[in-house]
Amino acid sequence: MRLRRWLLVLMMLLLCIPSVIPTAQAQSAGISIYLDGQRLNSDTSPYILPKVYVTMVPTRIISEGIGASVTWNQASKTAMIRKDGSVITLTSGRTTATVNGAAVPLDASVEIRNGRIMVPIRFISENLGLRVSWNQAAQRIDLYSRIVSPPVQPVQPGQPGEPGAPASDEIRGAWISTVYNLDWPVAGSSVQQQQADYIRMIDELQRTGINTVYVQVRPAGDALYPSALVPWSKTVSGTQGVDPGYDPVAFMIEETHKRGMEFHAWFNPFRANTAANVTGLDPRHVAVAHPEWIVNTGNQLYINPGIPAARQHIIDVIMEVVNRYDIDGVHLDDYFYPSNTVFHDEAAYQTYNQGVYRNIGDWRRGNINLFVSGLKDSIHHVKPDVKFGISPFGVWRNQSTDASGSETSAGVTAYDSMYADVRAWIRNGWVDYVAPQIYWSMSNPAVDYDVLVDWWVREVSGTDVDLLIGHAAYKLGTSEIGWQSASEIINQLRYNQQYSEIKGSIFFRAENILSNPLGLKDQLQSYYRSSARP
Repeated sequence: MRLRRWLLVLMMLLLCIPSVIPTAQAQSAGISIYLDGQRLNSDTSPYILPKVYVTMVPTRIISEGIGASVTWNQASKTAMIRKDGSVITLTSGRTTATVNGAAVPLDASVEIRNGRIMVPIRFISENLGLRVSWNQAAQRIDLYSRIVSPPVQPVQPGQPGEPGAPASDEIRGAWISTVYNLDWPVAGSSVQQQQADYIRMIDELQRTGINTVYVQVRPAGDALYPSALVPWSKTVSGTQGVDPGYDPVAFMIEETHKRGMEFHAWFNPFRANTAANVTGLDPRHVAVAHPEWIVNTGNQLYINPGIPAARQHIIDVIMEVVNRYDIDGVHLDDYFYPSNTVFHDEAAYQTYNQGVYRNIGDWRRGNINLFVSGLKDSIHHVKPDVKFGISPFGVWRNQSTDASGSETSAGVTAYDSMYADVRAWIRNGWVDYVAPQIYWSMSNPAVDYDVLVDWWVREVSGTDVDLLIGHAAYKLGTSEIGWQSASEIINQLRYNQQYSEIKGSIFFRAENILSNPLGLKDQLQSYYRSSARP
């Protein structure tokens, strides 16, 4: 009787086995991994950690698939991975890894699951010199080997080619914001302190690998230099219209060029004031001198782009800097027409359209096109070598609105919200470069970094317009998807390397590099010292 019961139990177990095996096989078939087109096999299923979106794989993928040496210390629960002179150490439970002796932040470390040692595939692969691509729809990871050039050789400090600076003409830029005294100068600081702070800032940026600065010289209808057209900015003296006692722009250009770095003058063209009133503004400020040019919206004052005299005034202000200073470029941001607000320019539309455009939207885009093309002609007429570029909002148009737009779902677009037809600027050669602000992560399902980069590359391909990419260093450490690790920025830079059309990157903003959020400054320095364009 007892034997019969055991036989029945055994038969039931045997009947259950077929239903278990297919489940395991289905799980292992979920995420596939390829190296240079060859599938890497594993008897343990890769899986994605929730919240941090990190794919974990067994060490067999690293050892047999990638060809690295893997050792495991059970006592310390530490994995050590070696390949081609690189050494990576990960310890279970720790939020940092060691890469060639340097501590690097981690989203997820080594862990043991079902008796198998699992490691983060992207982190390991990229630190072994592989490029990583994730296809969400196919649940597929592609690893690509690439040739890494020899490390940059150190030279004397203060000379072109400073360690971390590129040997080529790749742009490695940082925006330096002066509005609200964000990056520089410290509010209320003396001339000596302002100068010392600027020197300290660009020295540290250069050590990080930055070779170009985009300094905001016109934060709000004013100037960081002596001007015959607009008043002194309060950011340098504390009170608008008051001379700070020196020429900050001349000083910054001299110090920047001493270090072999480029200085680009960054203008906010149509923002007149960061407040909705004229309290505290100098009599020469455009909002006081020409109130008929001003539109009050969104708690700020804007210069109306639809008034020809107003557009010409801004061109004249910019040309004052071009003519006077040895700048390397003129740079505009995306302050054209403001988005997500009502802009009352109906009277200007009636006065100046004169039947040329069928609707106010096309008229607004036409106004910006006239401004951009006119500024380009003015700059190159007097200084053909000065570069002129614009950093527009990162999404031109969504594909749902325009079939030729990007496959994104952005709530704001450059074309429809800010009336900036960047495609027209590129196709007509009205800019030397564009630097779209692609301020989303590579894992954002609505607006994906990869998708946008691909789209902008296609836009400039076959033209004489260069492409730079604007990166959102300021988002690191926020709750937005994908920004919980500085590796997000490094992964974006690596993604860019596949395109010869991309001539470099600009990071917003200087303080968000130098404060080293999540180890970004350290990772940038390491990346720029060891990485080269393929």
